[in-house]
Amino acid sequence: MPQDLPGFYYDAEKNRYFPVKSPIPGSSSRNSSSASTSAQKPPPKPSNKTKYAAKVVTMLHVRELCGNSISCNKKKVNFQEQYQKIQTSKPIIWKYQGTQRIADAALEHICLDVQTPNGLTETEILLTGGLNGTFCCYEVGSIGEHAINGLQCMPNLVHPMNIEKETASLKSPGLIWRPIGALVQMPSNVSCINLPRNYHSIDSSTSHALITTLGSESSGGSVYSMNISDPLEYDLGVAMLSRRIDEISRFKSTIWTSDSNGNQAVIGTNIGVALVNIDSGRKSWICRSKSDVLSLQFDSSGNNVLCGFRNGSIVNIDIRQKFQEFHDTNTILPRHQIPLPSRGKKREKQWFELRGNIHQSRTISMPSSVSCLARLKTYDDYFLASSMDGTIRLYDHRFKGALVQFYEGHVNSHTRIQIGVDPSERFFISGGEDLCLRVWSIKSGEMLYEDKFMKSVATSVCWPLTRCGNRFGGGAWLGSQEGMFYVNTT
Repeated sequence: MPQDLPGFYYDAEKNRYFPVKSPIPGSSSRNSSSASTSAQKPPPKPSNKTKYAAKVVTMLHVRELCGNSISCNKKKVNFQEQYQKIQTSKPIIWKYQGTQRIADAALEHICLDVQTPNGLTETEILLTGGLNGTFCCYEVGSIGEHAINGLQCMPNLVHPMNIEKETASLKSPGLIWRPIGALVQMPSNVSCINLPRNYHSIDSSTSHALITTLGSESSGGSVYSMNISDPLEYDLGVAMLSRRIDEISRFKSTIWTSDSNGNQAVIGTNIGVALVNIDSGRKSWICRSKSDVLSLQFDSSGNNVLCGFRNGSIVNIDIRQKFQEFHDTNTILPRHQIPLPSRGKKREKQWFELRGNIHQSRTISMPSSVSCLARLKTYDDYFLASSMDGTIRLYDHRFKGALVQFYEGHVNSHTRIQIGVDPSERFFISGGEDLCLRVWSIKSGEMLYEDKFMKSVATSVCWPLTRCGNRFGGGAWLGSQEGMFYVNTT
């Protein structure tokens, strides 16, 4: 069955598309009197929707005549990629009521089985973490109706405001629900929520989600494991979520970030990177530094960890080499002198000391503190890096300082803002301190969308990477102090 495209319809006999507003082939033409009357009226100004439809129709005609390669801005481009760019540049955005300050620190999307009166049903679940220490579990869709005294959050369209209600309802993810027992108050601010890297494989099976807390003035942060292998039940009351969460390790330092791979987790702190066994809770140091580790990620092999520091350095750590047991002072990690990023002014100290098994030839420097790192799964040697001066770059870490692409327009000065890469790895999305949301093309560096519709910075973002039943969300979830947003780009 041919795919429905906005602004035109498909004629099976002629095996091609026609604009919706143009006469249907074979239909009778207008009479001369009506034609003359309409000719006297000035042509109406085309709306944005009409321009969008006309652009798509033009691309379609060129594709039918010239094949999958079409000409755009005097360059040959791929038809499918160009059409996706048009879709991404016209997102539909909703804000959810009653979600203030619950997802401004961390946000993850998973698929879980839910026990309902009709049996087990696979559904979309949002795990959210707030800077106020709240950890919550939300269900996307109608299954949450079975929750007892649950909180219902309605979506309100915030952009664009002139879209037809029918179109908006078709693209909306619907309600989200929070059962009465699906909120846990953590001992300090939630700093990170993540799933093992193998979660996004074909079967999407994994047993736990990792949660870290920042720590406070009197105590350090902690690492928690949440059981997501057993089905959720909406009639268990207050104990439903809290009894699924176990503390597996406690630190004396601040915990900024984490990532997990199988039964191993790496924890980024203010004094280095620790390796934690999720099953036993045993921990060891794989990197020691006086600069905070604000972002890190495993590579596809699970043997290396990419780390971004507050001083702007990005290093690659090999976790297979000898490391230092957590309370062992005899084992000394290899010492390295890492050059500090140049920021256009003289420094008394041009190097900083780092201990660990690093690939020094792959060290990269950003102009400011590293805010977020995001590896591309399709090409594991490539990664996106953003820093707290508004810089976003695409690097190839096989070569020292190999800058592949630069993305302009991001606004940041001191905030930890996440960037979210879509499942196709063609685009990425990020909020800014100017309260704007922006979308860029990874390949070309072009900014595809920029608009201001929020009252606070979108600091967390996640893109659904797995299919839940017959649903597959084509948009991103955003978290800010103002609340949660859903951005549909399809």
